[in-house]
Amino acid sequence: MKKIQKWMVVNALKIAFVVGIALNFINQGDVLLSGNLHKVNILKLCLTFCVPFGVSLYSSYKAQYNLK
Repeated sequence: MKKIQKWMVVNALKIAFVVGIALNFINQGDVLLSGNLHKVNILKLCLTFCVPFGVSLYSSYKAQYNLK
């Protein structure tokens, strides 16, 4: 079985950071900008970063090893 490389994880973290911020402002921007931070859904905020991380890591892995 082929291993996940360190550069794949680093790249996925960078993408998750940028895309996660954008998605959080799309999904919860009104709450974040209103100053009512106690109303922010923390689970939703965290999961919004996990999705682009997973997609990016999977895509890098698949592209690197030409999996079908």
